[in-house]
Amino acid sequence: MKRLPQTRYLKSVKPSKDQAILKPGSNNAKLGYIVSKGRHKGKRIYSVSLQERATCPSSCHHWEDCYGDNMPFALRYDTKDLIQAISKQLETLMKKHKQGILVRLHVLGDFYSVPYVRFWADQLIKYGDRLAIFGYTARNKGKIYNEIRLLNMRFSERCVIRLSRNEEYDVTDAFQFYAAEESFEGTSFDCPEQTGKVKSCADCGLCWSTKKTVRFLTH
Repeated sequence: MKRLPQTRYLKSVKPSKDQAILKPGSNNAKLGYIVSKGRHKGKRIYSVSLQERATCPSSCHHWEDCYGDNMPFALRYDTKDLIQAISKQLETLMKKHKQGILVRLHVLGDFYSVPYVRFWADQLIKYGDRLAIFGYTARNKGKIYNEIRLLNMRFSERCVIRLSRNEEYDVTDAFQFYAAEESFEGTSFDCPEQTGKVKSCADCGLCWSTKKTVRFLTH
């Protein structure tokens, strides 16, 4: 039976209006909270989770076995009023954290529209060096993909969104980054957090500082 294009855990999808969408990395042992090395040292890590499948391209190779299928208690936020809620929260966080924040996009879900990608561009302009973003996307063609690539181009020091695919990266494209699965045999490095070399993403920083493909163990 074909699965509907939404999460298996609809009760975990919450309205975005007036909510704290960005969650501190202190709630996620894998992420960590305070970046301890690299270009964003000192920034606090926050993350965003949206509804898997509902915001993802159906071409995603994990459409049928999504990471979110094993996360029944994770909160997912609806996209209605999402941009307004994040914008409001960012203003508060920037006042709280003088060294700025690094936002992980997205623990669950994906970039779902061109205006949403452009919203993050606007925030990177608004807050300058105090805001940085990193993450992964299954978008590999079309208007949303083009906007994501433009983000990487315009804000190369503060934005690294990696394309999830099992292919060698294009060495001629300085603004495209990749994330691969465990089966990938090309040039890459294994996620140091998954292999126990560091405690968290905050103690590593490679995903937002190197061109080389990162390879992740199968969940």
